[in-house]
Amino acid sequence: MISDVRINGDRLWHSLMDMAQIGALSNGGCGRLTLTDDDQIARDLFTQWCEEAGCTVTFDRLGNMFARRPGRNPDLLPIALGSHLDTQPHGGKFDGVYGVLAGLEVVRSLNDHGIETDAAIEVVNWTNEEGARFAPAMLCSGVYSGLFDLEFALTRVDKDGLCLKEELDRIGYAGKEPCGAHDLGAFLEAHIEQGPVLERHDEIIGVVAGGQGQRWYDVVVLGCDAHSGSTPMSGRRDALIAAARIIAAVQTIALDHGPEGVGTVGELHVCPNSRNTIPGEVRFSIDFRHPDDNALSAMDEAIHAVADAERDAEVQLDMIWHNPPVHFDSRCVEAIETATRALGYPHRRMISGAGHDACQVARKVPTAMVFVPCKDGLSHNEAEWAEPDHLAAGCNVLFQAALTLSTHSALVPERPA
Repeated sequence: MISDVRINGDRLWHSLMDMAQIGALSNGGCGRLTLTDDDQIARDLFTQWCEEAGCTVTFDRLGNMFARRPGRNPDLLPIALGSHLDTQPHGGKFDGVYGVLAGLEVVRSLNDHGIETDAAIEVVNWTNEEGARFAPAMLCSGVYSGLFDLEFALTRVDKDGLCLKEELDRIGYAGKEPCGAHDLGAFLEAHIEQGPVLERHDEIIGVVAGGQGQRWYDVVVLGCDAHSGSTPMSGRRDALIAAARIIAAVQTIALDHGPEGVGTVGELHVCPNSRNTIPGEVRFSIDFRHPDDNALSAMDEAIHAVADAERDAEVQLDMIWHNPPVHFDSRCVEAIETATRALGYPHRRMISGAGHDACQVARKVPTAMVFVPCKDGLSHNEAEWAEPDHLAAGCNVLFQAALTLSTHSALVPERPA
């Protein structure tokens, strides 16, 4: 560490506010969906800023962007800092964007202080983290890490039938480098917490040691449409009542595996959705999360037992995604925690409840994350807010951790022969 060096918090804040003007919404948030015209403008501005800071900007076939500040030793793999510039349709100013612009601020501050690193520093913007336009989320960092294949990503379509590949070509960000071929020595992602833990404990930094596992399900409950007035209660096959029992079980199962376990039903579709007709079909989603994969498996068994026990309707329970818990690289976590302690920030080790690009990249590259508080834990909302001093603190930690990793070759894998 260089203990007396700090980033420029005012410059970081102004960069965030300037970027927030692209796709700005009336209630103070951002609606900058991936590969839209606004995303192109944001990418162009990011490119301009990086080139002004002396970086060379490249992008791969999925538009994942890499802005490189050279290091002394070209044989060392670069240390990457970043996140994503796309937002939710009614998103905030900080989710993802903070991680990208904090990485840029690290580069700018290295320049200000005349610091040369052994390994190169790269700032990364991952394409389509949110998944708000092209599902699933974390799509292109997922291809980078080998979770998804390239063709799967290129053929995703939005609600209007527009294809990711065509939109990538349209805005001019379809590169030639294969996705996954860009070697990194480590990846650090700074992010708002998107939860209330740090704020509730008056802590400024979350040293993120991993991400919790997820299991997603699509559920179909089949009963029988019937007249609501003339069908006796004893003879009904009400799909909504059966669905309600399963949904209530989701809550119970999550509480039984607390405090870490969570369960959510976020989508619900009732058919025929008529006031005087008994529902004959209900479709809904289940999202279970837990940092322990054994507990996640127990939650899976429990919900299957509830579905199998249902006698008033047919239940189809289909697990569509299992993402095991992620454990971040101990060297990267230690670099972040050491920097945090040296800077004197109140902090805690924690597990990320949300998915992030870092959780995908960790499959391939040594990775860790830095969290800072957000007001009331609110995110994916136009009212999302983070204090400028907290954002600067997280960036200071990122700066010192990146400096540690990039100037100590023992911590950086050498480029494969």
